[in-house]
Parts: sequence; structure tokens; C-alpha cells
Amino acid sequence: MPFRVLSRLTHTQAVFMMIAVTLMWSIAGVVSRQLESAARFEVTFWRSAFTALSLLVILPWWRAADRASGHIANDPAQGMLERHWGILARSKAFWIAGVCWSVMFTAFMLALTFTTVANVLIIMAVGPLFTALVARVVIGQRLALRTWLAILAAGAGIVYMYGSQFLQAFTDPGQQASGLVVGSLAALCVPVAGAVNWTVLQRGQTHGEKIDLVPSVLLGGILSSLMTLPLALPFHATGADIAWLALLGAVQLAIPCALAVVCARSLKAPEVSLLALLEVIFGILLVWLGAGEEPGREVLAGGSLVIGALVLNELLGWRSRVGTPRIQTIDKRPQ
Repeated sequence: MPFRVLSRLTHTQAVFMMIAVTLMWSIAGVVSRQLESAARFEVTFWRSAFTALSLLVILPWWRAADRASGHIANDPAQGMLERHWGILARSKAFWIAGVCWSVMFTAFMLALTFTTVANVLIIMAVGPLFTALVARVVIGQRLALRTWLAILAAGAGIVYMYGSQFLQAFTDPGQQASGLVVGSLAALCVPVAGAVNWTVLQRGQTHGEKIDLVPSVLLGGILSSLMTLPLALPFHATGADIAWLALLGAVQLAIPCALAVVCARSLKAPEVSLLALLEVIFGILLVWLGAGEEPGREVLAGGSLVIGALVLNELLGWRSRVGTPRIQTIDKRPQ
């Protein structure tokens, strides 16, 4: 079974797989620019629906392989939903995580329909800094000086990037300032929801609750498709649009999210954070080459400051994070 091979990754294999994961994540922008007739909420609905359908098929085999390899307990007393799809119906943290994923799915695709791919990806890149702030408020986790400096530097980069764009939008009648505002606010929902999601997961782990990330992604896909369905009607997508959105649901979201969980079992949190930043570079490059969406000078300058601050923060904090739990931990003990 191929899923069992994934449970025995070496560190080097996990690094290369994580790079492949970021490449799959990064196709969202260039693929969304190929759509012909699908409207904003219809785009989100189809992508989330195909994500949920893909995981409904993948998860039973995935969890069977995890049980065989000992990553999760083989408990015959589990209900069908928990055993085959990892649905923890009684867990508040699991439902909160699912809602957070649904917000991220919905906000990300909506943001791409309002503003440029580069703007969306750079805002999303500050997720680790938002997570640090939320963890500071919710669970009292202290922030190192380097993290505060990284937050200030990243904030300065975003202010410069958007300040230049807003100034141009308000002075040039041909520019749409409203789309920039709405797209930016929608994109901002992604790192905020991600920060809440990670904080809930981290707090659950400290209280002995093990939440598998992939089933919560499934729940997020279901919730996102249900929320956007009424707003997506009547459908206008062509057959080609639906094929592109099926590709996004399966290859850009369901499969890489599952593979990222595997990588997170072998890589430390700083490694995952650093490698995940490749999505920004790959995403901007692909939409530039594949759709002619060239990032402006202010985007490249401000975005470089943001990415530089994130990379430096992770590198400086590498030693201080020795001994911290990995992003995804699965309970191997019998329940």
C-alpha cells in the first residue's frame, strides 16, 4: 500500500516532499486565472466541494495505513465516522479547526478574484506572526524580541506595499481601489483563521487531545461548500472551469494538505515554516509566467521585506525551539 511508504520518510525525503507540497499549493493563482465563466462564490464552492470529495475517498485508506504503521490507535470501538474519516464529533477543538479551515478556503479564493496573486500570498505569508500574537493572547505564550522585530519589519513591508498600491489606485481613475480593499481584507482572514486554528491545535495537544489535521481539512471543505452553495447559484461555470476547479480541489488542496501532515511528522516546526514560504515564491512566479500577472516594483520590495523578516525570525529561533512539539503529533498509544 503506497500510504505505508509515506509513514517511513527520512528527513531528506520529507524536505523534498514539503517542497513538492508548496509547489502544489502554489498553482491556485495561475489556475484561477484560466477560468472562463465561474463567478466568485461558485469558484469557492466547486473547489471546496472537490476537496471534500477527494478526502472522502483518500482518508479511509490513509487512516488504515496509519493504523497499520502505529501512527494512530487501532480501536474497534470507534464509530464509523471516526474510524474511516477521523471525524471527532464530540470534540469542540475539532469543530473549531474545521470552521477555521472553511474560513481559509473561502477567503483565499474570494481574495484571488479581487486582487493580485502576489498581494494575497504575501499577506498569507505573515501567518506565523499572527499565530505568535494569538498564542500570546490566548495561551500566554511569550514572544521573543526577534519575533516582535519580525512583526514590525513585516508590518512595514506590507504598509509600503499596499500604501503604494492604494496611492496609485486613488490617483489613477483606471485603477479599482475597491477591489484592492476587499481582496486585501479577504486575504487577511486567511492568516487570522490559520492563527486561531494552530492555537486551538496547540492548546488541545497540551491538554492531551490529539487532533489529526487532515480530517479537520475535510470538515472545512464540507462547511465551505455548504456556506457558499446558496451564493454560488445559479451556476455559470463551463466544463473547462469545473475541470480546473476539480484540479484545485484534489491536487492543490486535498493531496498536499495530507502530504504536509506526513512531512510535519518528520520535520520540526521551523523547517515546515521556512519551506512553506516557498509557496509565495512559486505562486508569484507561476502566475507571472502562466498568466502574465507581473508583480509591481512595490510588491516585490515590500514582499521581500516580509519574507526576509519571516526567514530571519525562523533561523534565529531555530535553537530556542529545540524540544518543542512538531506541528502534527499523533497518539500511538491504545485509547
